[in-house]
Amino acid sequence: MKNAAGKDMFSKLVYERPKTLLDRRLHYCPGCHHGTIHKIIAETIDELGQRENTVGIAPVGCAVLLYDYMDLDILEAPHGRAPALATGIRRALPDRVVFTYQGDGDLASIGMSEIIHAANRGENITVVFVNNTTYGMTGGQMAPTTMLGQKTTTSPYGRDFRTEGYPIRMAELLAGLEGVAYSARVTVSSPAHIRKAKEAVRKGFEMQLKGMRMGLSIIEILSTCPTNWGMKPLDAQKRVLGEMADYFPLGVFKEKKQADFE
Repeated sequence: MKNAAGKDMFSKLVYERPKTLLDRRLHYCPGCHHGTIHKIIAETIDELGQRENTVGIAPVGCAVLLYDYMDLDILEAPHGRAPALATGIRRALPDRVVFTYQGDGDLASIGMSEIIHAANRGENITVVFVNNTTYGMTGGQMAPTTMLGQKTTTSPYGRDFRTEGYPIRMAELLAGLEGVAYSARVTVSSPAHIRKAKEAVRKGFEMQLKGMRMGLSIIEILSTCPTNWGMKPLDAQKRVLGEMADYFPLGVFKEKKQADFE
């Protein structure tokens, strides 16, 4: 279509699918945030020009099929061991950009030892941590991040701090380690939050591309799980921005600068 001046009105490209994101139908449940998070990771890799240079580590859990959706070299790690695998890849191929993509059951439970020691060593990797307060794929069991009072298949009466303890705030926990270069918590429950989440993901990748070794970056993303929460997608969105964000506050908890190494 042309305007009155005879110019093509649709000659300017406004948006296109990121080249890193394959044109395939996602398998995730309606209202799940994994698809949105995949998109912002793919956009970031494209914008940084690192598609041919990036290695992703897929977890065990709902995001295990990450390699079906991204046009990258992707390896699958045993449950919780993604940081260990990422460490090996980064050290063997120091010119690569390496990221892990992990859920709370994977990273904060069986993988707690792996992420703590990788962070403490300052491994130069980026960790994208999807926190939906439950074990999504395996049936909705209680996770280390499950909220107090939240009912799951293994806490049918609601999580009780007297017997199950408190939800773990991973972004704050890891920010206290010297080897961590960047730690932030974001969400993707609105367009404004998606923009901030993308900024955080980009910062996490940029830490690897700095001239000096900056250390490990973790971007915790509060996410929905409407199926295991027993909620409609819109209600799940409200829970993220309400109950979850009240306990897991959004923001940047640590950010090293180049001057810190000079």
